[in-house]
Amino acid sequence: MSQQPPGKRAGRILLIVAWCAGLFLATRFFGQWENKQENPNMAVASQHGDGYIEVQLLSNNQGHFVTSGQINGQTVQFLLDTGATDVAIPAEVADSLKLKRGMPLSVNTANGRAEGFRTSLDRLQVGDIVLRDVRALVVPGMDGEQVLLGMSAMKQLEFTQRGGTMSLRQTTK
Repeated sequence: MSQQPPGKRAGRILLIVAWCAGLFLATRFFGQWENKQENPNMAVASQHGDGYIEVQLLSNNQGHFVTSGQINGQTVQFLLDTGATDVAIPAEVADSLKLKRGMPLSVNTANGRAEGFRTSLDRLQVGDIVLRDVRALVVPGMDGEQVLLGMSAMKQLEFTQRGGTMSLRQTTK
């Protein structure tokens, strides 16, 4: 068994470290790129006008409007869904937000009938738009971590869609 000179061994170790660092950086870069493809609205800018606050959202590659926001001060990811009657929250997300489950009820979803629980959101925020006391549902068995931003929130706003952009406007007067 032959021994390698110390310089050659150190060179191999540095090469392995360089490859590991390169793989780590590539993984981080493509992970962030993938997240931005799913949610192009991670940092939402708000415009303030005379009597209104407006937020502009871009659609993702699938044509959906996904944005970061907050429920009761904790960050969540919203999927705007004008076909949903209420804000719908997956059970795991609701548990992490410490939402109380109220009256059980049967709900119709895209995947059929499911059981949900009434709840109320003290504070829901997208950009500088803040909604209070929003009716919502906790839906066990709902896949993923996205919160469906349904009409119980959206009806409090003016919204328009043109091309790949949606504007949300809250009247402040």
